[in-house]
Amino acid sequence: MTVGSNKFAAAVPLDEIAYNEQGLVPAIVQDYLDGTVLMMAWMSRESLAKTMQTGETWFWSRSRQELWHKGATSGHLQHIHSMRYDCDSDALLIGVEQVGDIACHTGERSCFHQVDQDIVSPPADTLSQVFAVIRDRQQNPNPDSYTCKLFAGGDNKILKKIGEEAAEVVMACKDDEPGAIASEVADLFYHTLVALAHHNVDIRDVYRQLQSRR
Repeated sequence: MTVGSNKFAAAVPLDEIAYNEQGLVPAIVQDYLDGTVLMMAWMSRESLAKTMQTGETWFWSRSRQELWHKGATSGHLQHIHSMRYDCDSDALLIGVEQVGDIACHTGERSCFHQVDQDIVSPPADTLSQVFAVIRDRQQNPNPDSYTCKLFAGGDNKILKKIGEEAAEVVMACKDDEPGAIASEVADLFYHTLVALAHHNVDIRDVYRQLQSRR
């Protein structure tokens, strides 16, 4: 990519950022589709400039005291989709498409993966978290799980429930009951997520479709 040709070449005013005493600013990197916080690293004025010019993340390594092109050796590059800075101009928020879906050096998707082992959901938006639980039920069947019973019933049971829930949404809207509408739409979302998992369609593919129509 030609330096300076990227649409982020002037996304953040370099001279207006409030760098700390070491000339650095914290950068939070998150998945541009589901909002998962992937990592936090430090940027210098130079690394921020290279990030905007190339459309890929560059950081400043405090341990090595040098520029660090994320993914240059591992192949897990981060392609930028959005860049923002906060109200005090002393923190950055960068939305990326993570190549390989691995941001952490441990091989995990997110550096913020050290959580209660009973939690199977990633640190993402609510729909993605629910989808992760549904996928877990699919891979680890439990006879007492309603989700597992839906999977066991296959398309006939899953699609029947989607039809029923869609009708309930219509009726709630006709009755103009906000609480009922929210509840019925939540039911419809859930059963639709089960259908996605049953047909091996990732929710992120749905997000990509929505992004393309945005």
